[in-house]
Amino acid sequence: MKIARYYSNTDVRIDEIPKPTIGPGELLVKVKKSGICGSDVLEYYRFAKMKKLGVDSLILGHEIAGDIVEVGDGLKGYKIGDRVFVSHHVPCFDCYYCNHGHHTACDLLHNTNFDPGGFAEYIRIPKINIEKKGVFVLDKSVTYEDGVFIEPFGCVCRAQRLANVKKGLTVLILGSGVSGILHAQLAKLRGAKKVFATDINDYRLRKIQDFGADEIIHASEDIPSKLLRTNDNKLADIIIVCTGALSAAKQALNCVAPGGTVIFFAVPGPGVNLEVPINDYWRNEITITTSYGAAPEDLQESYVWILSKKINVTDLITHRFPLNQIGDAFKIVNEASESLKVILEPNTVE
Repeated sequence: MKIARYYSNTDVRIDEIPKPTIGPGELLVKVKKSGICGSDVLEYYRFAKMKKLGVDSLILGHEIAGDIVEVGDGLKGYKIGDRVFVSHHVPCFDCYYCNHGHHTACDLLHNTNFDPGGFAEYIRIPKINIEKKGVFVLDKSVTYEDGVFIEPFGCVCRAQRLANVKKGLTVLILGSGVSGILHAQLAKLRGAKKVFATDINDYRLRKIQDFGADEIIHASEDIPSKLLRTNDNKLADIIIVCTGALSAAKQALNCVAPGGTVIFFAVPGPGVNLEVPINDYWRNEITITTSYGAAPEDLQESYVWILSKKINVTDLITHRFPLNQIGDAFKIVNEASESLKVILEPNTVE
């Protein structure tokens, strides 16, 4: 079968490997759609993983939807032909972190995956991923492309739950790519009074406004001053950082209202430290927190929103490519110009 090997953001090659063989309690899924995630093009993140594993390439891809084509012996509840979304990571539900609500800090979650990766024609779903609630059979009204968004939108659901986005609050989103747009939509669904969004890219600013942001601000502007002028002389209650740009991280610290929360959905690279105005934060009871990934309850929330059709995900797709053109797809994602979600179709003939 065909797979794509990632060597760097500008070097992704098509290769051939044997189709996975499944064992008892496992599934073989034919990948129909596979999304390119922003984390797929974080070179420092990918290079660190290669170094840790002692390899020169990776088979990436974790936002997938497809068809079950083989069911392992002894596995009940699934059948050939089921359309599914599969989570690449699953928590154990039993460790200290899981028991305290931090499922994405679970050691098992950081060490599970499907085989070989979503940028492939077929993937083997290990027994543990199935047992730990990592497989969702899609309703007939949910398309494969809808299914691709279950994982990225699940990450958004988790972040907003941790930040306690709720009715009446004002939300500022720094970074208006796919994640930022999903955050804007969910914040409105959760009752946010007003959603502000920033970016350096005018195309993305226009897009996030199309998807529901109330006010857009170019990232080069004086964002705190703009907030005060347009938000009843008040800064934002919730700041969601959706870009790894250091400038955005610094802006976030200056834009949060008393009693508010800054949540880092994306972070700058390793070794970068932020100077926090801790005295001001202490006096104003400001919270700084982070969010990573999605646990099964977040994926379930995501799926329910997508099933309800209250969240618009498929209009975020700007480009679709067969797997053989993955180099072109990565180029578009890297350029981050006039694009949002880029989708691969591993079983589409060129």
